[in-house]
Amino acid sequence: MKRLVALAGLAALPVVVLGGFFVLPVAGMVARGFWPDGAFDPGAVAEVLGRPRVHRVLWFTVWTSTVATVAAVLLGVPAAYVLYRLKFVGRSVVRGLLLVPFVLPTVVVGVAFRQLLREGGPLGGLGLDGTPAGIVAALVFFNVAVVIRTVGAAWEGLDRRPGEAAAALGASPATVFRTVTLPALRPSIVGAASVVFLFCATAFGVVLTLGGSRYASVETEIYLLTTNLLDLPAAAALSVVQLVVVVGLLAISARARRTPDAAVARTTAPPLRVRRSDVPQVVLTAVLLAVVATPVAALVVGSLRDAGADGGWTLDHYRDLVATPDGPFSVSAADALLTSLRTAVDATWMSLLLGGLVAVTVTRRSRGRAERRLRGVLDGFFMLPLGVSAVTLGFGFLITLDRPPLDLRDSPLLVPVAQALVALPLVVRTLVPVLAGLDDRQRQAAASLGAGPLRAFATVDLPAVWRPLLAAAGFAFAVSLGEFGATSFLARDAEPTLPVVIYRLIGRPGLDDYGTALAASVVLAATTAVVMLAVERLRVPAVGAF
Repeated sequence: MKRLVALAGLAALPVVVLGGFFVLPVAGMVARGFWPDGAFDPGAVAEVLGRPRVHRVLWFTVWTSTVATVAAVLLGVPAAYVLYRLKFVGRSVVRGLLLVPFVLPTVVVGVAFRQLLREGGPLGGLGLDGTPAGIVAALVFFNVAVVIRTVGAAWEGLDRRPGEAAAALGASPATVFRTVTLPALRPSIVGAASVVFLFCATAFGVVLTLGGSRYASVETEIYLLTTNLLDLPAAAALSVVQLVVVVGLLAISARARRTPDAAVARTTAPPLRVRRSDVPQVVLTAVLLAVVATPVAALVVGSLRDAGADGGWTLDHYRDLVATPDGPFSVSAADALLTSLRTAVDATWMSLLLGGLVAVTVTRRSRGRAERRLRGVLDGFFMLPLGVSAVTLGFGFLITLDRPPLDLRDSPLLVPVAQALVALPLVVRTLVPVLAGLDDRQRQAAASLGAGPLRAFATVDLPAVWRPLLAAAGFAFAVSLGEFGATSFLARDAEPTLPVVIYRLIGRPGLDDYGTALAASVVLAATTAVVMLAVERLRVPAVGAF
């Protein structure tokens, strides 16, 4: 009983926070969909799903996400082999460069591709600006890193001996890959593909920036229904559909990651030298690196070009970051960056506090059936935020946290709380594998020597977890810094974050505002990339979606 009370006390804060800031908003969203006028009316959801535009939105989301996922897998698997299995000079640099796109804020990715494909841009002659092909290309750019890191980490640990035995019996490299390597990698490929599809289907900033209202995904349609049409019941109905689909995809991904794989070794296999048969994969990786660098280069170059007729080099767009623009949103990009940094700091400590308590709660060894069941229930409850997108969460905040006792619509804490919940799964997934891998006998030995729970944690857990804890802080900070889905609903006009200001700038007429948006995107991308490169140097194993 004493252990159950201690477990409940440890989990109390995360349970209260998730109950008030996750369960309540999601329940309010579901209620708005099925009880639009205070009475249960499932026909309201059916009416929304029967609309022709909703059919187009659902189909657009499905087919663009499917095509982008297939392309990301086809490009990412060969690159994963080159970057995690072969040995060559500059491998770590190339690996880092190919992983940068995924840490960029989605609104920055959208702006970069808009600059690349717009009329007068480097690839403007292709006519892809504002087309589904441009959106799919941006989704592939954003998500190919997921495949590279997930499959690469699995490939790096494969046992070479089965493949070498097949080669010794006369099998060609292609046959070895098809009969030995591919079956061993299938769980990681399926897991990566399911997560990429999820990210593509919920890529709010990319689709909103490139597609506008003409090409809308479920995420952007929820936003447009809420902000432009004020059709909250329809937005709630789409949120319910998205919730069901996202939970299903997460279940598929989790099952794929749990698939046993006897061919994966516990130690990292040494890299191989590049052979003649590896040349096609190396060439494809080099092409992929060039493709990934092109939108980023277009973004940087565009931010340094004069918007006038001469198109000369200038720093005026960066100077304009500190200027207060005219109009209803009189907040400079520099002020918005400071707001983003302050919000990210708050969201980081909140997610670390909650994630640390969650990780400790679910990784302690259970003694008895009751404790095991309680810990299992808590584990499932704490992972619920994985099943809701940021847009849906922000919408839930908008319609539920507006009356006592949680009247928080004007509270400065609302945005960091939402961002902390978005980052929470990453923090938990970073810390749980490390804490679960610790031998519980070390804690027992510390306790037998008279150490209390806090002293045992400081002497046993903390030395092993401090590097993952720093990595989790970096992940949370970067996620918060670029978060746009929930923040677009919740940010106040007087204190917008930088992603919100970027989206406002590209929506205003005038080349000067567009140039300022490019400069702000470069600053935001550079800040996020620096944080994530610092995290990469901590050498923490792949976590979360990776």
